[in-house]
Amino acid sequence: MNYRHAFHAGNFADVLKHVVLTRILAYLALKDKPFRAIDTHAGIGLYNLEADEASRTGEWVDGIGRLDDAPLAPECEALLAPYRNVLAGIRARYGEGIYPGSPAIIREMLRPSDRGILVELHPADHAVLAARYHQVSNLKALNLDGWQALGAMIPPKEKRGLVLIDPPYEKTGELGRLTHEIAAATTKWPGGIYVGWYPIKRQREVDEALAPLASLPRPTLRLEMRVLTEHPEPRLIGCGLVIVNPPYTLHGEMKRLMPDLAQRLEQEPGAGRIRIETPGEPA
Repeated sequence: MNYRHAFHAGNFADVLKHVVLTRILAYLALKDKPFRAIDTHAGIGLYNLEADEASRTGEWVDGIGRLDDAPLAPECEALLAPYRNVLAGIRARYGEGIYPGSPAIIREMLRPSDRGILVELHPADHAVLAARYHQVSNLKALNLDGWQALGAMIPPKEKRGLVLIDPPYEKTGELGRLTHEIAAATTKWPGGIYVGWYPIKRQREVDEALAPLASLPRPTLRLEMRVLTEHPEPRLIGCGLVIVNPPYTLHGEMKRLMPDLAQRLEQEPGAGRIRIETPGEPA
């Protein structure tokens, strides 16, 4: 494993992923019953945007940096509130230059009765993650392969919850594996919410890899945001999330929020584009 998220923390892809994550966690918390959040590729939890790694790429400037510049429309800000609240809490405790990864977001939004499982394979990153959260009674950090953990950790005893799957995409075919593993997981835990993040470099390749989603027997939502135009040389032009068993409110929320978000985060004039669809249903 060579991928280190510290170089990319707070970029446009993090913003979309973490906004959606906070919307789902907020939805789960509406009921009194406890839930479980499983993060299969967790990273280290907190990232210093002033450190060498983030400064070297500067990706956060066109991500959370732009979102910090000014508020969006009031309706959008109402949907961003859980995300903004997490950011404010983390910055108040750790400093203005700190950005929360998904483990930190889960940590902030879990109630005492909920539980979180944070899985990280990279030995050094797991050591940081475990040290950071070992005193939190309802969180556990495990040094495991995230794909193997996905099958081993479900179904949870709470019967409610989500699985966030955000692999590094270092290996060929990993996007196809995302589709396969989610399909397999739904047979073990049909009612779980599955959130799979993916990069977009070539739109056609993404569409081909995700085509099997149309045959899943569970409700599915696909969200994509592009901030650059496609280029002859492969580069990250956007990202997406596939959500199985999405909260019924999420489709409408993203239809309101994502156009404004894409416009704010676009890196070329007119490049900000979104895609919101339900695979397997008529357009």
